[in-house]
Amino acid sequence: MNNVRTVSDTKRTFYTLHTRPINTIYRRVVEELMVEMHLLSVNVDFSYDAIYALGVVTTFDRFMDGYQPEQDKESIFLAICQAVEQDPQSYRQDASRLQTLAASLPAKDLITSLSQASPLNQDADLQKQLEAVAANSNFKYSRLFGVGLFALLVQSDPELVKNDEQRAEALKAISNGLHISEDKLIKDLELYSSNLEKMAQALIVMADILTADRKKRDALKQA
Repeated sequence: MNNVRTVSDTKRTFYTLHTRPINTIYRRVVEELMVEMHLLSVNVDFSYDAIYALGVVTTFDRFMDGYQPEQDKESIFLAICQAVEQDPQSYRQDASRLQTLAASLPAKDLITSLSQASPLNQDADLQKQLEAVAANSNFKYSRLFGVGLFALLVQSDPELVKNDEQRAEALKAISNGLHISEDKLIKDLELYSSNLEKMAQALIVMADILTADRKKRDALKQA
């Protein structure tokens, strides 16, 4: 008997846990993230790690930035994680730990550690995870893992990731060291950045529409 949860099961659970309506412009973001996490969770080659957790948290926080009402954001995040039968607290704690670590390291040291050129003595658990990724020929790379790697670089040196040449060199070293596809990593990060820009533009358009509607209503009241 096949007891693997379906995407429909996960979505149903989510909307049972978070019962308030989700703003239209954000609903697609929420469902796409949830489906991506679901498909990974039922993949036999997938295993949770802190970099993946950072990618999930970063993706959620960046795309949900500005969501109203603000207090609903955490409820949505909790429901996403619980719907895919994961612990939201672990995601937040692991992401916070890695962000703190990256902020304390010079970019050069972080890159050599992520690329396995030198051991990461500051975090034994992360070092073990990096070694496991590099040694596992069946490692299930995901876009969210790629975003986690990128988030580490951003946290360590925001200026480095803005420099095309330095960013490319860093991603090449990391992908080679971890034995993951450099092309796929770069394409995933380009898509991630492009989608963030589209989201920002959509929010501006939405804000303009709301402002215009408000002015129209005010004008009718004064007429």
